[in-house]
Amino acid sequence: MSSYKCVSATIFLLLLTGTTAAQPKAGTLKIKPYTFENSKGEKVPAEFGTLLVPENRSDPQTNLIELAFVRFKSTAKNPGPPIVYLAGGPGGSGIGTATGSRFPLFMALREIGDVIAFDQRGTGYSKPNLGCYERMSLPLDVPPSREAVLKELAVNARGCVFYWKDLQRVDLTGYNTNESADDLEDLRKALGANQISLWTISYGTHLAFATMRRHPKSIHRAILAGAEGPDHTYKLPGNVQKHLEDLAALIKADPVIGKDIPDFLGLMKSVFDRLDSQPETVEITDPRTKQKVKVIVNKFVMQYIVANNIGTTVTERFPALFYRASKGDFSNPAQVWLNESRRGIGSAMSYMMDCASGQTAVRRERIEREAKGALLGDISNFPFPEVCQEWKAPDVGDEFRSPLRSDAPVLFISGTLDARTPVSNAEEYRTGFTNSTHMIIEGAVHSDPLFLSSPKIKDGMMEFLRGQPVTTTKIAAPPMKFKL
Repeated sequence: MSSYKCVSATIFLLLLTGTTAAQPKAGTLKIKPYTFENSKGEKVPAEFGTLLVPENRSDPQTNLIELAFVRFKSTAKNPGPPIVYLAGGPGGSGIGTATGSRFPLFMALREIGDVIAFDQRGTGYSKPNLGCYERMSLPLDVPPSREAVLKELAVNARGCVFYWKDLQRVDLTGYNTNESADDLEDLRKALGANQISLWTISYGTHLAFATMRRHPKSIHRAILAGAEGPDHTYKLPGNVQKHLEDLAALIKADPVIGKDIPDFLGLMKSVFDRLDSQPETVEITDPRTKQKVKVIVNKFVMQYIVANNIGTTVTERFPALFYRASKGDFSNPAQVWLNESRRGIGSAMSYMMDCASGQTAVRRERIEREAKGALLGDISNFPFPEVCQEWKAPDVGDEFRSPLRSDAPVLFISGTLDARTPVSNAEEYRTGFTNSTHMIIEGAVHSDPLFLSSPKIKDGMMEFLRGQPVTTTKIAAPPMKFKL
């Protein structure tokens, strides 16, 4: 053999060997030093980690995907199990959450153990991030309707599915809560931890329930704020109606606006009836083009706005919204609808997760029954479940949605004005937990107020994670500040 051929063969073998050695494997963990900066510009030393996991564990030939996380090392001399933060949504970023208003909580919990801001599959810094590039483009010259929105969403959904499934070769069927629960188990193993604790909110609690069911021995403790149980993906109209009734009572008792709005539910109904009979056409300025446009506001638009913001901090603006509407001022809902009619459709991960989690037949029948007597009907679930026809997410089944029994210590946190994940959600599933505590925050709505409306909440969380009794389980949030 000539020297040229020998050299060529050697190079070929080296290349082949190098290629084989470089093949990625499930379970590969990489961690590097990282300077974490929050939204205020504050910087703290941390670690940035990635973990390779199967995209669809039921497929032997599946892709590997990359999960991302930031680890804040514990300040304790003898740290407890790592505390993994699970964001809501679905589609929220744990790393993104840590940059915002909850940053002090991330820092405080380091007294207990390492705190991990985790980006679930398909979100944040995890790869792929399944954001859709499509945007709504609803006509403004026809009255908005459920049918029109669903039709537009269907077109956009097909575009997003085509991009990720056909062009990027992503197995969208792998994006369900069971797979995410197994991701957490793989993360625990990769970190070498015997157990992990979960700190969760909203959809993050839904994922926590699945994780405790699938990997019961791996969970040390769990904080479930704004509980979304296994069969709570679709909201009960009765809970939404109760929230409106509670809100109406607060408005009536308010010393500033109570005299102007003694019957908030009656005011809402009168505005709905007016718009149902005669929609309003409002001329506003499009903030993007700076041009004047005409926007039609009807009953569907007003119901849609309420349903999308109910039980959040935006609830404080509802009295002004309907009071001004009763006086003929529809400029605010017109602006909101203009923005909605041009917004991005969100994340494929979000649609796949919710569609896969689905609902039991009993839940579906209850929603249909309660919708008949509710002021908003069933619009709080819109565009689900209809939009799921386009995503074709395999249903995880009723076993996933069944009651759960666990001995793991759990702290439930609920707000009495949280229409999205009401107190009753936690009470329904709490019966299956033999070692649970329920912290109820009077007057708290969804999201930040469940953690930040009182310093006593953090104190209770710290006590719980240390294994101590939670001394305060009834907490009052600051009252809503209504204004017209």
